Amino acid sequence: MATGLEFFVLNTGAKMPSVGLGTWQADPGVVGRAVEAAVKIGYRHIDCAQAYGNEKEIGVVFKKLFEEGVVKREDLFVTSKLWCSDHAPEGALAALDRTLQNLQLDYVDLYLVHWPVRMKKGSVGFKAENLDPVDIPGTWKAMEAFYDSGKAKAIGVSNFSTKKLGDLLDIALVPPAVNQVECHPSWQQKKLREFCKLKGVHLSGYSPLGSPGTSWVKVEVLKNPVITEIAEKLGKTPAQVALRWGLQMGHSVLPKSTSEARIKENFDVFEWSIPDDLFAKFSDIEQARLVRGTSFVSETYGSYRTLEELWDGEI
Repeated sequence: MATGLEFFVLNTGAKMPSVGLGTWQADPGVVGRAVEAAVKIGYRHIDCAQAYGNEKEIGVVFKKLFEEGVVKREDLFVTSKLWCSDHAPEGALAALDRTLQNLQLDYVDLYLVHWPVRMKKGSVGFKAENLDPVDIPGTWKAMEAFYDSGKAKAIGVSNFSTKKLGDLLDIALVPPAVNQVECHPSWQQKKLREFCKLKGVHLSGYSPLGSPGTSWVKVEVLKNPVITEIAEKLGKTPAQVALRWGLQMGHSVLPKSTSEARIKENFDVFEWSIPDDLFAKFSDIEQARLVRGTSFVSETYGSYRTLEELWDGEI
């Protein structure tokens, strides 16, 4: 591979493969086949989460791939995430153990606090009355214990604004290695990206194609004329151009697909690059956050009264 962007080095020294398979909204019954296809195509990074409800099926596939000698455990980089209802330290430990059991692994390579949001233990769904005030320092202590125990080789956060990440860095004994956030050409995260770079926190981009399969997302990132025009000039697909943009910006990308042809297409981003003159055009793209987190905002419950407070103005 010619471009040297196959992985990024985290602040722990670990190498994180730059393209990972996203498993959000990958239905049970389909996600296992997608993970197996991806690993056989060459993916070595699988992005999971307890909240996606499909870790058990992914675990069955991991076991099969290891037993068949397709890959060794140490060849894979597996991420999972702590859900909002497990933020209490004792709940967090049970949640990580459950994830490890479901994935049939002894450790995850990266464990993230999924949202800077706390919900009542055992609560299901997104009702406002389930929201509790957050205690990020308390939750982070539990995360640090997972890192110390080796059950999580690296720890980090997801959906944290620049301010929330800065507040955490001020108190953390083990700094977060990663902040996984929405990032694509229509939401480029300029301020957060610069802050992450300054602090040695790797920015990882979910929905790098703008979640084309999601019904509530109205902005079609891949149909943006800047992207389609560059794709045409380079003889690539709009998806490949959006992913390559992310890699050249210096962040990992987590495209989700359950179609084997697309999974393969999304991995063909290493042997070519976007030239500077075309790359400059990305700054013309109008910006809009797609994943807003409205369910985590309430006038009465939890920590955030407005979206402004949840994202600290980064909307």
